[in-house]
Amino acid sequence: MRFEAEIAGKRLVLKRGDITVEEADAIVNSANPELTPGGGVSGAIHRAGGPQVTEEAARIRRERGRLRTGEAVITSGGKLPAKWVIHTVGPVWHGGTKGEPELLAKAYRSCLELAKERGFKTIAFPSISTGIYGYPIDRAAEVALSTVKGFLEADPGPIEEVRFVLFSEKDFEAYRAAWERIAG
Repeated sequence: MRFEAEIAGKRLVLKRGDITVEEADAIVNSANPELTPGGGVSGAIHRAGGPQVTEEAARIRRERGRLRTGEAVITSGGKLPAKWVIHTVGPVWHGGTKGEPELLAKAYRSCLELAKERGFKTIAFPSISTGIYGYPIDRAAEVALSTVKGFLEADPGPIEEVRFVLFSEKDFEAYRAAWERIAG
């Protein structure tokens, strides 16, 4: 399953797959504040990337402490096909009344800014916060896609392609439907 669209001369790709096998300048890890291997996407990235990713994340944690929701940091990709891993913490869902949409948008923007600063051309995202953090997939997809669309329209930086690598058919369909609502 794959869907492509153009945003300001840049490519947006929605695809069903495994983010740990993506060939991109960077993939994004939906991390926990401690930057430790967890379940879901985070555990898969740490396992596939090997000890180098985990050790670099631990060094960052020792140097700066816990990562705040919406912030992003970077490690090498270790054994992953992607050269780099951008780690960000998305919000835990509390019914949408605790600033979750703004914090989720901040997580995506922080990753995009870091990719831009590093001169990356390709970045691949999972669906941040929709696993154990409980963010409803339909709402998360709208925030994610609106944020990426706004960023690419406002910034002619080096990013040429933004991918959303979605684990399930249900997630893929939620993102495709959200894009249709946003793109009109």
